[in-house]
Amino acid sequence: MLVLAIQAAVQEHGGPVEEIARTFGVDWTHLGAQIISFGIVCGVLYAFAYKPILRMLDARRQQIASGLANAAKIKTQLERIEVERQDVLTKAGAEGKRLIDDARAAAARVQAAETQKAIAAAEQIVARAHEAADRDRALMLADLKREVGRLVVQTTASVTGKVLTPDDHRRLAEETARSLPQ
Repeated sequence: MLVLAIQAAVQEHGGPVEEIARTFGVDWTHLGAQIISFGIVCGVLYAFAYKPILRMLDARRQQIASGLANAAKIKTQLERIEVERQDVLTKAGAEGKRLIDDARAAAARVQAAETQKAIAAAEQIVARAHEAADRDRALMLADLKREVGRLVVQTTASVTGKVLTPDDHRRLAEETARSLPQ
């Protein structure tokens, strides 16, 4: 329409526009038809190409915004999880330290109990050894007394030249035993 209005104005007035148009070889009817064709092509492209592309770009914008929102949400969750992980590690460290301390205390108690048992066992062994030594000493002293008594009787019999009776043997052995230190 605009082209037709310009063409009508140019034909009525003539002038410089008409002169420039003739210099460049403008054919107003063809120019008008080309402008109408170009307008139709632009309308068809706008309806069938540009609008779907705009919808697709809008959908992508929304996907990107959704992705960024999800990324921010995931980042927040990761930060929360990291804080929880640090708390768990701190608690686990404290629990581990407490368990180690408990184990050391238990080991000290067991060591003290075992030391007491070992001391008691050693004391029993020493007491038994003393008892055994006392018994052995008593046996050895008894054997020594018998042997000394026998030697005294034998020596007395040899020195005196007489045969001693069993009562003499017993009496000499008892006297010798009494004279020996205990």
